[in-house]
Amino acid sequence: MTKPTSRSHGYTTSSGNEPPVPEPSYAERVRTLVYRSRAGTLSTLSAVHPDWPFGSLMPYGLDERGRPLFLISTMAMHTHNLIRDPKASLFVSQTDSKGDPLDASRVTLMGETAKVPEDELSKVRELYLTRYQNASYWVDFDDFSFYRMEISNIYFVGGFGAMGWVTAEDYSKSLVDPLADSASEIIQHMNEDHGETLLLLGKEFAGIDAQQATMTSVDRLGFQARLKSGEEVSSRRIGFPREVKSAQECREVIIEMVGQARG
Repeated sequence: MTKPTSRSHGYTTSSGNEPPVPEPSYAERVRTLVYRSRAGTLSTLSAVHPDWPFGSLMPYGLDERGRPLFLISTMAMHTHNLIRDPKASLFVSQTDSKGDPLDASRVTLMGETAKVPEDELSKVRELYLTRYQNASYWVDFDDFSFYRMEISNIYFVGGFGAMGWVTAEDYSKSLVDPLADSASEIIQHMNEDHGETLLLLGKEFAGIDAQQATMTSVDRLGFQARLKSGEEVSSRRIGFPREVKSAQECREVIIEMVGQARG
């Protein structure tokens, strides 16, 4: 995957008089979400019922610019739709969020989808099978072809209160978060084995004395927690004291934060 030389980040609003908490840009969050997922909902314009949207479950690969790659059959309805009108959208949602589904990050990629040129098929095939190995059983069938979406626009929702448009250029230049491959394990481990730790961190760094705490996402700059205090449920961003680049560094930083909270 092509890696630009720098990262950018934004800020999420904190409660009270606390300063904003650094977080990855929307473009980086989209790039990471699309990388971590393996399938989405491809919406095309129906050829049978013109102008009506038609949704299909769609595994996808990614090229070096983050463009979705599809391996589809001429027998599939969505293929007929794309031949008639190449405009399509791919909806991808965070799959490891166990709480309220509206807390989960999701994105809609919009663009035109067309067959991959013959001289690019070898590389596209390799990239696709790297992410979706089961497709090796039918990749060489005569009725299957590779298609690629040229992204024109992107709409991202990162949970309650976090949403906006992302340009295709910003998306293609963004990096995948360094915790992308380990985020699911980190989230599961924290929620199953360290609930008390999340309560402590929520009290110390988000100012909420909660009875229930759930980590809903994690990245190089911090994590998002769903905190329930009485009947009130809120989502709070808790920043790390420094950027992390691996699961081990994430663990070390959380241990430091726990020590600070107990100090």
